Amino acid sequence: MRLVVDARGKRCPLPVIMLAKLAGGQPPGTVIEVLADDPAAAVDIPAWCRMRGHTFVSTDGDRHTVRLRDHE
Repeated sequence: MRLVVDARGKRCPLPVIMLAKLAGGQPPGTVIEVLADDPAAAVDIPAWCRMRGHTFVSTDGDRHTVRLRDHE
């Protein structure tokens, strides 16, 4: 499953809050793309992944891709 969070125009910490809200209750392996133009998102999203045990896949411009951990 692939989901998208559109956090463009939102500033820290809103992109990560929006990501965390959407991630809650999603099945393991779900891929979430976060569209965020706040430069802090490039640091905050990988940090959130490390803290929560998810995989930070990549950043491509304003698109940050996360895969939810395969075990809960």
